[in-house]
Amino acid sequence: MAVRVVSPSLAQLPNALTVGRLGLIPLFVALMLGNDGEGSWATAAVFALAGATDQIDGWLARRWHVESEFGRFADPLADRLMIDAAVVLLTLDGRLPWPALAVILVRDGALILATPLAVRRGYEFEVNLLGKAATWILYASLVGIVASDEGTAWALALFWTGLGLALAATVEYAVSALRTMRGAH
Repeated sequence: MAVRVVSPSLAQLPNALTVGRLGLIPLFVALMLGNDGEGSWATAAVFALAGATDQIDGWLARRWHVESEFGRFADPLADRLMIDAAVVLLTLDGRLPWPALAVILVRDGALILATPLAVRRGYEFEVNLLGKAATWILYASLVGIVASDEGTAWALALFWTGLGLALAATVEYAVSALRTMRGAH
């Protein structure tokens, strides 16, 4: 397969999309706070845009062979922060149950803290298909929850599916990291 050559400025597009996603977080939070617990298509559209940039930035980086250390760190962090912001605000609005918040925050906190430690000990973090699917499903479900009023069954079912997949992906990452780190000694 031929390596696709892109201009230096275009090669920065995947990271720019990641930074843009980070920039959407305050806008999303402000819109959510202004919704008074009601569903909002405009707020859901901002969240959906963030989800779309997540798919596009990684695809472009791999396709153009412009993956970077910044992207490897910032891309998953941007996802965690955007999803966490949505879950916190939806829980405070009473549209997601408290256990969802606890599970998301514990999982994401563990990933944010453990990943740099594992990388320093030889683990090369690569997002797996299960992790990607979980993120896609969580974004889709949260768009549905944000857009609708409290108790929309299909969006909640999709959320719990995505959360289950996210937990399974976390176990996969942990097992892989432990194997790699044990082999490094």
